[in-house]
Amino acid sequence: MVDEIDEKILSLLEKNARMTYVDIGREVGLSEGAIRNRVQSLVENDVIQRFTIEKSTQVGVRALTMIAVNPGTPTFEISQKVDKLRGVERIYEVTGEYDIIMVSTGSNIESINRVIEDIRKIKGVEKTNTIIVLRTI
Repeated sequence: MVDEIDEKILSLLEKNARMTYVDIGREVGLSEGAIRNRVQSLVENDVIQRFTIEKSTQVGVRALTMIAVNPGTPTFEISQKVDKLRGVERIYEVTGEYDIIMVSTGSNIESINRVIEDIRKIKGVEKTNTIIVLRTI
């Protein structure tokens, strides 16, 4: 169960995953040990699934690709296939006109284009729509 303090901890870690337990404790009013235990519990309960980095858009290219899946094909099957492609950073299954939103990164536009071409070859993918990220705020 995630409480209000856990939500604050998660918010701080989303902004800066390198923040120390002491600094987090100062922000939320708990000791370093209490923060350490809460973060460990969040990891053990799969609330925090991984710690990672986000590269600046000044280094390489980031894109969001929306993927529509044929109604007869399970979305999760397509998500699993897309997740195996090089350059895929994150996958979200969503509601609306598109079923999947994929975040990808590459060294240049060509590398992003290769990922998109590979997605379009997957049986069950109806269409894609890609947006290149210009700036991250």
